[in-house]
Amino acid sequence: MNLTFFVSFLISSAVGFSPLNSRLNSRTSLFQSNKSTNTQLDAYSKVFVAGGSKGAGRLVIDKLVEEDIEVVALVRSDDAVAELNAIDKVSAIQGDAFDYKTVEGAMDGCDAAITTLGGSTDDAGEKRIDYVGNNNVIEAAGILGVTRVVLVTSIGCGNSKEAAPPAVFETLKDVLEAKERAEKVLTRYYTNMNWTIIRPGGLKSDPMTGKAILTEDSKAIGAIHREDVADLVVKALLSPKTERKILSAIDSSISAVVDDAAEVEAYALS
Repeated sequence: MNLTFFVSFLISSAVGFSPLNSRLNSRTSLFQSNKSTNTQLDAYSKVFVAGGSKGAGRLVIDKLVEEDIEVVALVRSDDAVAELNAIDKVSAIQGDAFDYKTVEGAMDGCDAAITTLGGSTDDAGEKRIDYVGNNNVIEAAGILGVTRVVLVTSIGCGNSKEAAPPAVFETLKDVLEAKERAEKVLTRYYTNMNWTIIRPGGLKSDPMTGKAILTEDSKAIGAIHREDVADLVVKALLSPKTERKILSAIDSSISAVVDDAAEVEAYALS
């Protein structure tokens, strides 16, 4: 197993794992990422996005704009601010998600929040964006009364630990533990929130297949393209059925490395 391949997934906005894959139940085609399941377009008119400068988070912004939803994106670089502010319906605010007050100020006035914040295995010490940044988003949402939060973490967190190959989990352990801490904060202490946690598998940068799924199966493992993750994140945001759910995101159309991957049933978004 090539661990460098797996670790490279961490550089983007959400951690992923191996391109191991689960076969899709033929009955689940209604819940693939190319199907429209939006039921709450009027509910969220302005969405805060953390982690939107690259990777899946950047693609989330595009998907939100496609749904005619206004976006407030917190990003660090001058280039990201300039790029995003050039997009209609997007307001980019320069700042660091490590700073709570910056997060709160950027989120103020939004009615939902999405965070895809993620670091890498090279990050030293306990101050990881995977926990601190995500926790700041969760805390700010609680203070501001933003009750709809979508947190993107990774397969390997929480009860999906067994889905990750042991060698891969050990390599990514510190990152996964930080993400899992953020998950626990959200699910244990913010009981008034309608949260959703999405755990993608191994992230790839190829174009969207439209065949990715969300599943409640905590043992599911597979690869998924970042654009499909973004598509599913926005659909989950707009689906009441995903509220207070922890869902894995995988794509069975990507070639499997193992032949005995378990069949996985997709989660119904509508």
